Amino acid sequence: MEDRYRTVARGGVYESEVKRSRFLCTLAPADSEEAAQEVVRAVRKEHAAATHNCFAYVIGPQGRLHRASDDGEPGGTAGTPMLQVLLGREVRDTVAVVTRYYGGVQLGAGGLARAYGGAVSAALDAIGTVERRRLALLTVTADHQRAGRLENEIRAAGHAVREVSYGADVTFHLGVPEPEVAAFRGWLADITAGGAACAVEGTAYVTLAP
Repeated sequence: MEDRYRTVARGGVYESEVKRSRFLCTLAPADSEEAAQEVVRAVRKEHAAATHNCFAYVIGPQGRLHRASDDGEPGGTAGTPMLQVLLGREVRDTVAVVTRYYGGVQLGAGGLARAYGGAVSAALDAIGTVERRRLALLTVTADHQRAGRLENEIRAAGHAVREVSYGADVTFHLGVPEPEVAAFRGWLADITAGGAACAVEGTAYVTLAP
């Protein structure tokens, strides 16, 4: 199982022009085929008057589920180049839809492939990607007296803090690489003199701060 992968940072649209044809690349996170298809449907509805709405998506940390569509462009000139960009840049859980408004100039097979693949590549550069890593999900509980210093120490150590909740005690929800859990427990005991509790609540992919 992959322990880390990259995905698009957020949803967004990037527009480019090639020989008077407009290309609008919509990128969005999608962690299932259903979510990806919903984005495709939404773009096709929004741009129903467009000449083509081609798509490609890659689902899962290993990218085993992927699909592409030329949506009427010559076979292999749109969806496949788009998919190749996503796979080549190791972007996962992402859907790309490239909307084309024809500008009256034929691009040829090579020109189409460059235009569609280039639209996805440029959109990824503009919108950006983030890393997601498979981490053990930990809850650390401490009293209010220790909590401020403990939070500073946790963040300074580079651990991914997902949430902090306040009640009778303060609970930190964070992610730690599985091989490092034992070391984290020891570190926590040292800096709190045994005054904090730590529990593991499974694993999940967590988006890391850029």
